[in-house]
Amino acid sequence: MHSSAVFLIEFGAVILCLGLLGRLAGRFQFSPIPLYLLAGLAFGEGGLLPLGASEEFVAIGAEIGVVLLLLMLGLEYTASDLVSNLKTQYPAGLVDATLNALPGAIMALLLGWGPVAAVVLAGVTWISSSGVIAKVLRDLGRLGNRETPVILSILVLEDLAMAVYLPIVTALLAGVGLAAGSVTLAIALGVAGLVLFVAVRFGRHISRFVSSDDPEKLLLVVLGLTLLVAGIAQQLQVSAAVGAFLVGIALTGSVAEGTHNLLSPLRDLFAAVFFVFFGLHTDPASIPPVLLPALALAVVTTCTKIATGYWAARRAGISVKGRWRAGGTLVARGEFSIVIAGLAVTAGIEPSLGPLATAYVLILVIVGPLTARWTEPLARRLIRPRPAAAPAADTAPTEPKARETQRG
Repeated sequence: MHSSAVFLIEFGAVILCLGLLGRLAGRFQFSPIPLYLLAGLAFGEGGLLPLGASEEFVAIGAEIGVVLLLLMLGLEYTASDLVSNLKTQYPAGLVDATLNALPGAIMALLLGWGPVAAVVLAGVTWISSSGVIAKVLRDLGRLGNRETPVILSILVLEDLAMAVYLPIVTALLAGVGLAAGSVTLAIALGVAGLVLFVAVRFGRHISRFVSSDDPEKLLLVVLGLTLLVAGIAQQLQVSAAVGAFLVGIALTGSVAEGTHNLLSPLRDLFAAVFFVFFGLHTDPASIPPVLLPALALAVVTTCTKIATGYWAARRAGISVKGRWRAGGTLVARGEFSIVIAGLAVTAGIEPSLGPLATAYVLILVIVGPLTARWTEPLARRLIRPRPAAAPAADTAPTEPKARETQRG
């Protein structure tokens, strides 16, 4: 059979399967992400129906999916919202790094993998998945909640921290000198700062540049600009997700409204492809040998992420319910963790690190949507309020409003 025909059959089957799984998830009112991941396992290496001709296209689609998820998330908030939240939430970023990086480092040392592997596994357990969390927030209808700006601030701080962390890890794995590593780090920080400055200072000019009454032209310009900025950012050792998020932040008014309406279907399609792609590259046979340490690490870091979100939301004056929701939403790990582990596998640091990271992320990317939904109801049932205590009130400054009210 001709390769193009095989590609169409394979990719069509994947999309049809995702649509049916999405319907199933909607019927039972839970996030379809775990089902998408299981579909990826079925279509991947060692699965029931491994793909061949369409695998490369799925890989490209997965990258586009992450970019679109973060672009759409950025459209919900203005540049001033971002800056004010980062200024107030940076202590939460420090707590997040401490509580969630240490378990990974300690586990690597306990397994006897050495200090370089400890730095790598610390990054794997530290960084939440912006793509998964963006999808969960939208699926649960929480983009307008009072705790959502706190969650987004932590995610952005983590993504910006990657501009520092990734060059350091790359230098450690390659064994390069201090001078070469410092140059790479300086470039990454400079690019991240420049993109943020342009988004904050010239957002209105960017919106006027891309604005168009023709939906086709608006779609092409915004999508092209987003992919261009994301690609340049990634080439310069800055996260493509950060670049896409800041493009969304820069767009305001009717441009943001029109872009949101035009790109929503594309986002949903490529986001689903991203989760399938993650499962495609997980060989089910590699998981059992590392399942026990992965489970232990997942349990510990689930608790530390919930504690991080709870503390950050409490510091922002959010009510108790919102604190638990913030903590539960931050649990999922995903794309960054896999990228970090992939660097170590390529460098040949520790053969077991890759399967452990994959099993760990797979566990939490399935558990994450569940904790986002159920942490607050479970906490409310298990923790009885004190009889004399007055109910907590939301005393935080007014959060960024939903896109329709703040940008319309």
